[in-house]
Amino acid sequence: MMYAMAIDLGTTTLAASLIDCSSGSRLGMAGAMNPQRRFGADVVSRLDAALSSDENLQEMSALIRGEMYRLMNELCQKTGVSPEHIEKIAIAGNPAMQHILLGLPVGSLAHPPYRPFYTHGTRLHSSELGWDGGAEVYVFPMPGGFVGGDTVAFMNAVRLDDSTLCLDMGTNGEITLIDGDTIWATSAAAGPAFEGGNLSCGMAALPGAISSVCIEGERLSIQVIANAKPTGICGSAVIEVITELLRTGIIETGGRLLDTHEIPTNLASRVRDHQGSSAFVIHRDATHQIQLTQDDIRQVQLAKGAIRAGIDVLAERSRIRCQALKTVILTGSFGAVLQPQWLKILGIFDENMVHITRFVPEGALKGVEQTLTDNDGFVAIEKLSLRFKVVPLSGTPLFESQFIRSIDFPPYPV
Repeated sequence: MMYAMAIDLGTTTLAASLIDCSSGSRLGMAGAMNPQRRFGADVVSRLDAALSSDENLQEMSALIRGEMYRLMNELCQKTGVSPEHIEKIAIAGNPAMQHILLGLPVGSLAHPPYRPFYTHGTRLHSSELGWDGGAEVYVFPMPGGFVGGDTVAFMNAVRLDDSTLCLDMGTNGEITLIDGDTIWATSAAAGPAFEGGNLSCGMAALPGAISSVCIEGERLSIQVIANAKPTGICGSAVIEVITELLRTGIIETGGRLLDTHEIPTNLASRVRDHQGSSAFVIHRDATHQIQLTQDDIRQVQLAKGAIRAGIDVLAERSRIRCQALKTVILTGSFGAVLQPQWLKILGIFDENMVHITRFVPEGALKGVEQTLTDNDGFVAIEKLSLRFKVVPLSGTPLFESQFIRSIDFPPYPV
């Protein structure tokens, strides 16, 4: 029996699965935080660190290779599959993460015209990554400097119908718009807020993460992954609590969290001073206080402004208006399913988009798995990558103007 491992190499989080190639079934899955985060929370910070010294590049490469190898062994222990029986490994990430994994020079990504070292997929042996076993390793193609293998994988996981908008709302904020045989693509530097990263109490969607926040009247209730003791909050719950606070008027359209004396209900008791500004307490016990700070709200505003402006740029380039979209497909590592209505309240979606949206969990990972089970020598995925037309956002006047327009939240109700 042949086994294969699929890896979604994210800037903030990693996801890996072990699959039975004969049946295509997933035998197990594991996830972890990207250990490179001490070099910075986003792609630009990591590229800066890699450019500053070759030692940093090699250390980041060693960190991610080691964490992937640990996940492989964790999966093997969970499933009872011996590591030497894994014959194929496929990896998809954004261009910066793939370059750092492979130890490639990153200068071409960090400076105009922002191109990858090469665009085709990479084939190597597991020993070249310092891993035991005899697996063949395939790293996905990279169509552009900020559109990489994870976006190609996501496109491989969905039906590519005309006038379909696809959003991977992770740190790199990949956006694609299907226009016949052309896949218009861009990447909006959303930062890690949607994945719970770079927030005061944010964490990956792992046991202990608050996954849902609901306000009914003056009562607040939460749900926690694995019913564990709350230790943080994942990205989808951050978005949900912001929409709840917008709905109840506790956050203004400009993003300001009201002070205690401005809130006429008992929810005012949840507002605390935090480093000179306000914070809203979501959960408190003897050891933890999980809160949403004013800076957290600003991080989400910047992320959602970038995503919306990126959508507008692709709509203009493809001449497909948002009102004419037929389907919107969401994915990401933010935790639970994002409700389309939340994204309308934030100001990312129009009314039409709310009604045509579907969610594909683990979109990039599923696309990597599909490639492994196709067993075609990765020919189809290489052909798929050639359909991409990458649109850079840096220095684009439309992006800059739409970004500024999109930072505020729409008046509630929208």
